[in-house]
Amino acid sequence: MNSLNGIRILSLALNLPGPAALMRCRRMGAACTKIEPPQGDPMGLYNPQAYRELHEGVKILTADLKTAKGRELLHKHLANTDVLLTSFRPSALAKFGLAWDDLHARHPMLCQVAIVGAPGDRAEEPGHDLTYLAQHGLVPALELPATLFADMGGSLMASEAVLQAALHLSSRYSGEGETPRGICIEVALSEAAAYLGLPRHWGLTLETGAVGGAHAGYRVYACKDGRAAVAALEPHFAAALCTLAGVSVSDRNAMFAPSTREAIAAFIAERTCDELDRLAAQNDIPLHTIRAA
Repeated sequence: MNSLNGIRILSLALNLPGPAALMRCRRMGAACTKIEPPQGDPMGLYNPQAYRELHEGVKILTADLKTAKGRELLHKHLANTDVLLTSFRPSALAKFGLAWDDLHARHPMLCQVAIVGAPGDRAEEPGHDLTYLAQHGLVPALELPATLFADMGGSLMASEAVLQAALHLSSRYSGEGETPRGICIEVALSEAAAYLGLPRHWGLTLETGAVGGAHAGYRVYACKDGRAAVAALEPHFAAALCTLAGVSVSDRNAMFAPSTREAIAAFIAERTCDELDRLAAQNDIPLHTIRAA
């Protein structure tokens, strides 16, 4: 469903969260344009493949917003834009003459989705995906997280904010009511990390939690040629897993017993990924094997 058909988005956002949000909006039908600085988007330098995928179908323009000519080009396009997407600190936007009050005065029907690192008065603080994840308990060891959770979570929130702006503007296109004035919606990457961290905050993913490793049916086990991610959490899945492994489950707490975990670990350790895939399919067990590199 192209829920953003007819919505025109202009982005100034670089790197990952803004372009990822723009990619989602384009896939929802929005007409997307992006203005990049003369040196381009850093993503195009350190990962050209990601840059290409993020900007497929996006019209790319170049302008130096530090110059009067560049700002003139920007405002020319803003006059025909519904939503402006940014990812600068507020002080940088102010230097470009794009503080919300100034922007709203010049383009009263324009909406802005402003991606920042931290909300409100903390928007000037330096930070990045890793620091926001660490702040909310999502970096529990020395290894880096498997993906950029705060950036990608923030991109989802930013695309959600664009949908909010589109709903706000809908009366303009339906001809109902007064012509709406634009709104500014702030999206903080630290808040995206906080949202993603709620299961850990609730204790679900701590070592003592059911999906943190305490439940024998919800763990990663070593097998002969890799690993097996087992998600037999519900009682019928757990029972099928235990039957397969030859484990007797006498009560609901048995899945939290070390002996149950040890028995399942021993069963999986003796089998290959192919064997486990076949057994999982035959016995309706949620299991995914990860072959050794």
